[in-house]
Amino acid sequence: MADALLIIDYQRDFLPPGGALAVAGGDGIARRINALARDDAFALVVATRDWHPPDHRSFREQGGPWPPHCVQGTPGAELSPQLDRSRIAVIVDAGVRPQDDGYSGFESPRMLEVLREHGITAVTVVGLATDYCVLHTARDAIGAGFAVTVDTSAVRPVDVRPGDGERALAELGALGARIVDLSAAG
Repeated sequence: MADALLIIDYQRDFLPPGGALAVAGGDGIARRINALARDDAFALVVATRDWHPPDHRSFREQGGPWPPHCVQGTPGAELSPQLDRSRIAVIVDAGVRPQDDGYSGFESPRMLEVLREHGITAVTVVGLATDYCVLHTARDAIGAGFAVTVDTSAVRPVDVRPGDGERALAELGALGARIVDLSAAG
């Protein structure tokens, strides 16, 4: 059995201060994510990025719910400089075409290919945001047959509606994911 760490969308546009779609407290989990990435328990570390074209359907100008964010080739789309990239083996982009949702790292066939190539059987999901891209990526990982853990010490929600993050974690738990604060275990 081999485990992978999936770092979801830890990008400049999702981080305060100044991110186009900043997640409150998102900047406070970098140290925890970096500690996990250094943990030898993980055979593979994969990071995802929202990588949207300027006319992505999720943007308000296109009728979507969000301000423009993580536009391909812009500084806001880059992984946060707080993230230690030395352990990241692969970056998987999502939402690369205007019609792609971009909520799940598994939207790209590359995610499943990389995990299968490395013999991964379990994933730990961390990053942003609990109630969107973490939720969808973890849900798709469960659907693909992986054992899934969500480390609550290394995720933060958007909480468009108060409690969205907690509801997302409850949904994942009901689907069989292990929801745990791994920082308390170590």
